[in-house]
Amino acid sequence: MSSPYFGVDLFGELDRLQRQMSSVFDGLPTSIRASRFSAFPPVNVGTTEDTIEIVAFVPGIDPAKLDVSIDKGVLTISGERKAPVFEANGERRVYAQERYNGNFRRVVELPQQADPDRVEARYVNGCLSISVHKQEASKPRSITIQ
Repeated sequence: MSSPYFGVDLFGELDRLQRQMSSVFDGLPTSIRASRFSAFPPVNVGTTEDTIEIVAFVPGIDPAKLDVSIDKGVLTISGERKAPVFEANGERRVYAQERYNGNFRRVVELPQQADPDRVEARYVNGCLSISVHKQEASKPRSITIQ
């Protein structure tokens, strides 16, 4: 459909512009939270009625070498993943490397109702599970009418 005012197919031009924009942004994350391509360790964050649950996936790392701290409502997970040691019986060429090696630090902002004095962390099968309890004052409670 040509516009009598512009002399061009307006809808065709809009379609072409949309295809060009799609090709420019193809492969980019679809949300702000997904914008860190190489964030290590990957984390899942969720909540229950009583706790905020953070699970960091850190396979192959000694739990004694992990550092977990909370300061001013921010949970920090840091440590180091050593590169694997190969036998020195020949020249080694790397063609692709997807495993992250080196120092890492991951920061998770906690909600206001988090209680930094009641935190539990456990390491099982390469997963660091951190439970941050919620403050009692932030939990819903029933109020009796007098």
